[in-house]
Amino acid sequence: MTTIRKSADRGHASHGWLESHHTFSFADYYDPRWMGFRVLRVINDDVVMPGMGFGTHPHRDMEIVTYVLSGALEHKDSMGNGRVIRAGDVQYMAAGTGVEHSEFNPSRTEPVHLLQIWIRPDALGVAPRYAEKSFAQAPAGRLHLVTSKSGREGSIAIHQDAELWLAKLAPRDRVVHELAPGRHAWIHVAEGNVRLGDLELAVGDGLSVHGPTSLAFEGASAAQVLLFDLK
Repeated sequence: MTTIRKSADRGHASHGWLESHHTFSFADYYDPRWMGFRVLRVINDDVVMPGMGFGTHPHRDMEIVTYVLSGALEHKDSMGNGRVIRAGDVQYMAAGTGVEHSEFNPSRTEPVHLLQIWIRPDALGVAPRYAEKSFAQAPAGRLHLVTSKSGREGSIAIHQDAELWLAKLAPRDRVVHELAPGRHAWIHVAEGNVRLGDLELAVGDGLSVHGPTSLAFEGASAAQVLLFDLK
């Protein structure tokens, strides 16, 4: 079984300094049909204008993953981390018992385009932690494991049995992911256009799939796809 979430059907917020599209209910956008998928709670597709950003604000008991698609994002948090992450970089925070952070576009001329992802943890009250990894030079035409429960294959270890895979595809590149029995996938097209069997998926589209099945993606253009393999 599959369910398609078209890009144009997502929630949208325009704040002048921020353009945000919400795959699932978030802030002032509420749709009881779209409260998340399994443990995946938020996919926000954000564009932050030059010199603007999110002021210091708190989180707790959430696994937060940020992937920068273009531009740069300056991060500061109450754990003492201060970083500028750039296109292709993934940042992870376990909010746990509580963390405060800010995110700011340090450029005076270029917007920053990012995906912010929230995943419910499998345990509450864990110690906050931070990690980052760059996929800027990751080769196209293959799947790269970004997060996992165990941190295998050099992925970022998170507090949930939630694998996040990244595929960078050139036109006609093909990758396959085997979704095991009892597992569930959410697919998000971050850039470009892809084919999944008979389906044509465009940038911003989402798709839920329930295993077991074989997921074969082909680039219809240069594209980036995020695949969440969830229990």
